[in-house]
Amino acid sequence: MQYNNSILEQTVKRKGYKWFSSGDYNLNIVGIRNSNTKNKVTNAFDDVLTLSYKVEGKWKYQEFECTTDPGTHWVENILKESGVAILKPGQYRGSHKIGLHQGKYEALRQMKPVKVYRDKNKDGVYDKNEDSVEIGLFGINIHRATKHAGKKSKQIDKWSAGCQVIAAADNFKKFMELANIARTAWSNSFTYTLIESKDIKVNKK
Repeated sequence: MQYNNSILEQTVKRKGYKWFSSGDYNLNIVGIRNSNTKNKVTNAFDDVLTLSYKVEGKWKYQEFECTTDPGTHWVENILKESGVAILKPGQYRGSHKIGLHQGKYEALRQMKPVKVYRDKNKDGVYDKNEDSVEIGLFGINIHRATKHAGKKSKQIDKWSAGCQVIAAADNFKKFMELANIARTAWSNSFTYTLIESKDIKVNKK
């Protein structure tokens, strides 16, 4: 475990974003992109997806290995002329809802516009130029890699063309169990916040 609720709350609030603290199962879904890779295309699940929420008034925290970046396959075989999508850090209020990913299984589907960088030069580095930013519905879902219980994908490959993807099947199952509880408690609307690990300035516990 790399982080905790206190660290993330401080970071999210410092950036001027909303931190959800009222009621039980009011999920704070925060993706942490690994700044140490210096934008290199690693094709590895080297980012972290975190969940912070209360149960009976007490804070709970979980984190899962994930990728917030597209894999090598789609970096090199771009689907759109303007380039592969890379989600821009930010807070996207009510951006996702529970629905079917590619019509196959329950995941969090993008339902409101997000911002993405577009990278098309296939040089092994994620280009994050402000003049390439697009805003829209791009199918930037939060889903899983392998479907096999007890297994964890090691490489991104085709798993992400810009989606936020959890590496281990068991972790994704837990993530969706909590999302379904949250939907019942609140609504089928989820905010996703993406930050970079370099944004986290406080001491880790």
